[in-house]
Amino acid sequence: MQYLLMLYADESGWSSMTKAEQEQGVAAYVAYTQALKTAGAWVGSNRLQDVGTATTVRVVDGKSQVLDGPYVETREQLGGYYLIEAPGLDEALAWAARCPGAGHGTIEVRPVWDMTEYEPVCDRTK
Repeated sequence: MQYLLMLYADESGWSSMTKAEQEQGVAAYVAYTQALKTAGAWVGSNRLQDVGTATTVRVVDGKSQVLDGPYVETREQLGGYYLIEAPGLDEALAWAARCPGAGHGTIEVRPVWDMTEYEPVCDRTK
């Protein structure tokens, strides 16, 4: 089963780190990603740009509303994600606990809704 590990942290923390601390942080994520790949659990991952680059879209009364920035103000921002394959929630939680982001932020773990039963409607190849 696939799980999405969403990494939340105060994005201003990165700019307050020394160059050596940033290099150490990058090395920790590289090692974590390699561990996921070695275990065959890694499906994909990316870091997101700062929350100031976000655009929020919603439809109200049939009309699209586009807003600059995030919809919700919080202390922690979604900064990146890992999409992993794990046999169950316990294993996904174990991977989340090993993520470097768990030491300075929050890792939200969510199972991915398998859409294969809807593939005739949502054909991914088109």
